[in-house]
Amino acid sequence: MTAAMPPGSTVAVIGAGAMGAGIAQIAALHGHPVQLHDTRMGAGDAAKKGIATAITRLVAKGQLAQTDADAALARIATVVTLPDVCVAQLVIEAIVEEIGAKRELFARMENVVAPECILASNTSSISITALAAGMKYPGRVAGMHFFNPAPVMPLVEIVTGLATSPAVVEALYTTALEWGKTPVHAASTPGFIVNRCARPFYGEGLRLLAEGAADPATLDAVIREAGGFRMGPFELMDLIGLDVNLAVTTSIWDAYFHDPRYAPSVLQQERVAAGFLGRKTGHGFHDYAPGAAKSQPKTATSEPPPERVIVHGDLGNAAELAERIAAGGISVESARTDSRFPSGAIHIPGNAGGAWLALTDGRTATTRVVDTGVRD
Repeated sequence: MTAAMPPGSTVAVIGAGAMGAGIAQIAALHGHPVQLHDTRMGAGDAAKKGIATAITRLVAKGQLAQTDADAALARIATVVTLPDVCVAQLVIEAIVEEIGAKRELFARMENVVAPECILASNTSSISITALAAGMKYPGRVAGMHFFNPAPVMPLVEIVTGLATSPAVVEALYTTALEWGKTPVHAASTPGFIVNRCARPFYGEGLRLLAEGAADPATLDAVIREAGGFRMGPFELMDLIGLDVNLAVTTSIWDAYFHDPRYAPSVLQQERVAAGFLGRKTGHGFHDYAPGAAKSQPKTATSEPPPERVIVHGDLGNAAELAERIAAGGISVESARTDSRFPSGAIHIPGNAGGAWLALTDGRTATTRVVDTGVRD
């Protein structure tokens, strides 16, 4: 396995927002001189102050010695221009999630750093192959995607483009390990691993909101309490930033040739247009203004459980649901597959025919109502 970046090697982080600052903090704590650059006036210095505050909290919790904290902060320098990072052995860009801006940055970096310097993108969805296209040394371009907040979240996606050198991939992988992270290899497909899987998490919540099924607080509560997630989709979008989340969704939607399953939401777009970007602006799907009351979910009155349910056909990977229903003291009966639900379903008898739980087959619930004539 290729060795990690040695501790004394310089890491340049381009973009001093939340992600860039977090990555800079990680690299500095692991012995790297860090050069932090941002085109916004004062952004680098503000990021360094934020890093100092975060490191001070680690000291207060006993997770870091004061001498190590002081040394890490001393290793972070803010730089004004890109040529100032010419000595970097690793450059990690964490700028706006827009392919044109990233390609322009990497094209400029080629004229600044040495040919052996690795150029890594923290992009969460943009093609690494496309970012490297047309460069003099496309083999040194790879993805190194951290998750927010970078100092806390362990996962890092190491993304390989078609031209990426295997040695570069392994160097980034072992470096992430040395930084205490959990790296995973990913191909340069739209959304890589996590964001491709995460789109339905946000998209389904947004569709339910658009259809008037429930409000954001209620939908978040259902996901947390019934699904076992730490945060619901609207809470998580507010944490990430609605502008960032929308950009990633749009990027993946475009990359999949506008597959409707990945379509962005007008509800999210409207909030971005209004500047309601989530926690960082004080308002998103929830209100974070000082003194604002926390949104409360709407809770239905508890009803007695049904006496029995009927399983139609083979439930496949949902068979455990029937087992849990039986474990709860409810009679579970079996029946042959219903022609309206060939992939399996659970019928809960009751007034007006009761409700059906059907395995998904790609159609919306509304479409299935029309196709089957089964209302609930």
